[in-house]
Amino acid sequence: MPTLIVLRHAKAVAGFGTADIDRVLTDRGRRDAAAAGDWLRAHDLVPGRALCSPAARTRETLGLLAVDAEVSFEPGIYSDDPAGLLTLVGEAPDDAGTLLLVGHNPSVHQLVHDLTGQAPDAFPTCALAVIDLPGGWSGVRPGLGTLRTVHTPKD
Repeated sequence: MPTLIVLRHAKAVAGFGTADIDRVLTDRGRRDAAAAGDWLRAHDLVPGRALCSPAARTRETLGLLAVDAEVSFEPGIYSDDPAGLLTLVGEAPDDAGTLLLVGHNPSVHQLVHDLTGQAPDAFPTCALAVIDLPGGWSGVRPGLGTLRTVHTPKD
């Protein structure tokens, strides 16, 4: 059964004077991202593949997870469109047992809801949701997933 990990990027600096796509992580964000990687390893949830927004804060979050995954930087993730995220997930190769998607709110939060019919009230920076999906990636549809767990930096 495929597993999807949906991760919102860690805490980034304010955007004053910097293009949004170039915003980097704060010290807290760097600590939270490294801790999220530790949590993934401790729960045997290391992805083999990752889809990541090209924004600096998502790339930095992914790097600090310290997971050895094949990475594809997808401009569509930065567009913050939940339907586009669902399409990207559905295009994952069949051999991707555990897939990580690193993106932005509100689309990642909406994706969790769309896939599972449930989601936490809030999806703060560096929150992640683990979703079990029946069948293959190409059969991913709204409502077919099961929300296994949600982890936030404050857990």
